[in-house]
Amino acid sequence: MNLTINGEARVLDGIGTVEALLASLGIDQRKVAVERNLEIVPKSAYAETALGDGDQLEIVHFIGGGNTTPDPLVVAGQSFNSRLLVGTGKYKDFEETAAAIKASGAEIVTVAVRRVNLSDPSKPMLVDYVSPKDYTFLPNTAGCYTADEAVRTLRLAREAGGWNLVKLEVLGEQKFLYPDMVETLKAAEVLVKDGFKVMVYCTDDIIMAKRLEEIGCCAIMPLGAPIGSGLGIQNPVNIRQIIEQSHVPVLVDAGVGTASDAAIAMELGCDGVLMNTAIAEAKDPIAMAKAMRHAIEAGRLAYQAGRMPKKKFADPSSPLAGLI
Repeated sequence: MNLTINGEARVLDGIGTVEALLASLGIDQRKVAVERNLEIVPKSAYAETALGDGDQLEIVHFIGGGNTTPDPLVVAGQSFNSRLLVGTGKYKDFEETAAAIKASGAEIVTVAVRRVNLSDPSKPMLVDYVSPKDYTFLPNTAGCYTADEAVRTLRLAREAGGWNLVKLEVLGEQKFLYPDMVETLKAAEVLVKDGFKVMVYCTDDIIMAKRLEEIGCCAIMPLGAPIGSGLGIQNPVNIRQIIEQSHVPVLVDAGVGTASDAAIAMELGCDGVLMNTAIAEAKDPIAMAKAMRHAIEAGRLAYQAGRMPKKKFADPSSPLAGLI
């Protein structure tokens, strides 16, 4: 089928509807408007609107005004303006959770999968305060210690909310919460074959990171330091080497304690940072969320600008010629 999409001629087979077209392009249909042959297609009709040979389509979305250069984080075909991902645990209540996430500017939030409270089903839930209509939920496998547990959890998450973009973490000993890479690899292989888009928490081992990418994971997420430790980036050399070898986004996950840690991760060239404890356990979580937002932006700009070379000796800023 010959289509013209946003002025670009494309030949696509097996794409019968507008909904199928958006899915094949990796576009979130909630965030765009579609015009077919100069007529707007209502969102409610995407699944029923058939495409025909020669159709001309315009797919548009909102961007900020001005002359800023777009620099989105692209994961599994989805674009996000924020490179900060945040967790939803450890806050004193759901109101604080929602306020901190808003202050952070994050668009992706991790959510754990837990049993419904059968004794009080009317008890407030996270989705009552943080809506999947406003944020991209990233179901994770926090608390899973085997590949089977992780796979089962994410299959339940997909059934509950239809999410294919997920975060895989399979932990070793509870005391250290270090990734069990043997179980992580097993789970990743099953999940990728099952159609999941897997962002994977892993060690800062260069070989393991490469293997996860080869399996088909859509983002590699090496730890900066143990979960909840706040120690910052402990092995910048390995993280930098993972970045250099990877063809998918690399995000630091775990260990960030304050804004400078987030900036360091971004200055190394990371595509983003995921954090929870650093914000939730700050004395003022809302203020820390704002600080992290600015740190991510500053670190990204510094990386793009290119830092000056490190030198062994002083190099005066003022010229010596003409000195009195």
